[in-house]
Amino acid sequence: MKDIAHLRKSYESGELDEALAGSEPLQQFEQWFQAALDAGVPEPNAMTLATVGPEGRPSTRIVLIKDYDARGLVWYTNYDSRKGRELAAHPWAALQFHWVEMERVVRIEGRVERVAEAESDAYYASRPLDSRLGAWASPQSQPITSRAVLVSNAAKAAAQHGLNPPRPPHWGGFRLDPDRWEFWQGRKSRLHDRLVYQREPDGRWQRQRLAP
Repeated sequence: MKDIAHLRKSYESGELDEALAGSEPLQQFEQWFQAALDAGVPEPNAMTLATVGPEGRPSTRIVLIKDYDARGLVWYTNYDSRKGRELAAHPWAALQFHWVEMERVVRIEGRVERVAEAESDAYYASRPLDSRLGAWASPQSQPITSRAVLVSNAAKAAAQHGLNPPRPPHWGGFRLDPDRWEFWQGRKSRLHDRLVYQREPDGRWQRQRLAP
């Protein structure tokens, strides 16, 4: 078995300089996100979501960003899932994108709230039929006896709702309103670039460089 303590990678594919970085974090995120799309990074929209339960126990999982603008970043899920319950109890979260091929990481922190029902309805209607039925079929994060439960639930949902299932009341979007962004670019000799944007009480963003 390989000694994992000696696994090494030299980061040499890019740099993050204040002179070229966006004055506001959303500008910088758009630039990097588009670069990841252009580079063909696998699933560039995949992000780690970290939440905290009522007892202070953290948990993470991968979700997919479905929209972003000045109001924040949006993803969709089952509100009764573990993450949904944790966000209901503690509506603060952190997101992280890791674009390995580009040696880049984006970390985002902020308060979370549900998106408007009309927004959830519109996105749900745009999903493939199988995905819409899947939202009805899966009691997300709850124990089930076997995969057959999901298959049976999906068949029942298809029989009940046909080609136009409505959005389940327990399913919809969350939006994280960022108050902190960090952009990390791997550099040689572990002298990485880190720029953090912190939102001030007046809404303006303060940008600083952090030591790696």
